[in-house]
Amino acid sequence: MPRSNASRLPRLWLSLALFLVVLMIVVPPVYRHLRAAGVLMIIADMHDSPLMHVGANPVTEEIITFHSTIDEPARIYHPVGVAHPSPVVLVHGVHHLGMEEPRLKRFARALASHGYLVMTPQVDPLADYNVEKGSSVIIGDAVHELARRSGSPKVGLLGLSFAGGMSLIAASDPAVADQLTTVVAVGAHDDLERVLRYYETDRTAGPSGEPFTMKAHEYGSLVTAYSHIENYFSPADVPQARITLRTLLWEHVDEAKEQAKKLSPAGQARMAQLFQHDTKSLVADTDKALAKVRPELQAASPDTYAARIHVPVYLLHGAEDNVVPPTETLWLQHDLPAGVVKDALVTKAIGHVEVDTSSWREQWKLVHWMERMMSALSQARAARG
Repeated sequence: MPRSNASRLPRLWLSLALFLVVLMIVVPPVYRHLRAAGVLMIIADMHDSPLMHVGANPVTEEIITFHSTIDEPARIYHPVGVAHPSPVVLVHGVHHLGMEEPRLKRFARALASHGYLVMTPQVDPLADYNVEKGSSVIIGDAVHELARRSGSPKVGLLGLSFAGGMSLIAASDPAVADQLTTVVAVGAHDDLERVLRYYETDRTAGPSGEPFTMKAHEYGSLVTAYSHIENYFSPADVPQARITLRTLLWEHVDEAKEQAKKLSPAGQARMAQLFQHDTKSLVADTDKALAKVRPELQAASPDTYAARIHVPVYLLHGAEDNVVPPTETLWLQHDLPAGVVKDALVTKAIGHVEVDTSSWREQWKLVHWMERMMSALSQARAARG
């Protein structure tokens, strides 16, 4: 008597599962790419999938303190059952939650579950919406700390958004570079002033004149105003304007509107423009502010230090990123010494620093880039997990 289709299904799935297991054993690149895809799915906070568990381990966390310009907190993610995990410093971008930012925590846990000892330092200037040279010092000290704690002579470094640029600046310090295997910069900037000019004009260009025209996210202009607030409000209004704008950046709009009532009439009028998303009203004052702080902007730009960076670099950028335009990654490829950039991808598969929807071809390119990045970060081994 012939078997029914239903009775054949369990056997079919079992055969497929056994085939995949054999394929992963016989062809290691297949396993590594499946693992990379699983990490990306966790970062994207997708629904549970078997891919998320390929080669994954349980993870424990601990809060530590390391010394930098001040004593800074950090979180270390330990992969359970991995004797010699690969140490990686993972740095948050410009966000008030810092090392507590949910996407960062998912990324850190995903990496840790696949055999990486991940340290996420708190970088206070970035958490307070300031892109400044001092962040690179904190990042460098985090590299030293993880190397010391792990007993590994070298660690990997991965920075998100403006922290990607700051991580590259950190790598220009020979003492930090000596302890690095790789620097990964996702959505990073090359020239900070060029990015801030993009917020004014909604357009920029790459090193060969490649145009990028897209309405800039208002977040960038708000961060610029917050960082240089004395150029946008009267001296008497500055303290309250800082509180109001910080509250708005935290997306607590109603509370920000209440805070704005404490400003002078002129201050309230300016803040009302921002509540109405009229960031172009800031342009004239931004021009004046940038002229005043050009040395500080240059000090916070990787292109200033590019010739000194010799650690292998991996770059990733969203093709439609309107916070840090993707032409910045093209500039990094252009400005860094020949041979330093090992892989660079500009793709529609991510937004700013978050996984996005795209074609299968774009998704495959992202998985392949992720596999190469994870392999590069696996070069070091901790003596202590």
